[in-house]
Amino acid sequence: MPASENRTRGPDEPCSIVDSLRQIGSEWRLIVLNDLREGEKRFNELKRSTGASSRTLSRVLDDLGELGFVNRRLEEDAPVATYYSLTEKGTSLCPVFEEIEAWAEEWLDEEPAR
Repeated sequence: MPASENRTRGPDEPCSIVDSLRQIGSEWRLIVLNDLREGEKRFNELKRSTGASSRTLSRVLDDLGELGFVNRRLEEDAPVATYYSLTEKGTSLCPVFEEIEAWAEEWLDEEPAR
């Protein structure tokens, strides 16, 4: 069934937000996806900019690649380098990140209501 088609969910089925968060909801996945909004990056660039360990970043990039959010490109010239970029599916999340940023700027610096 195409993603754009609406359908009625049964009482035991999660809503589309829950389904979405299952794919993109881990903290590290969100950090990497957001970081790749700037464009293609090498593994070590992502490691520095995200603060992830090599093991965590490798696992997250593999997961995001399998889910269709990230492309992996190997350049075999000396020195060998691996580059990562957002796929069309990954790029489609950019407006979501922009909305989250706008929300955070408006609401996260406020003093809590008493």
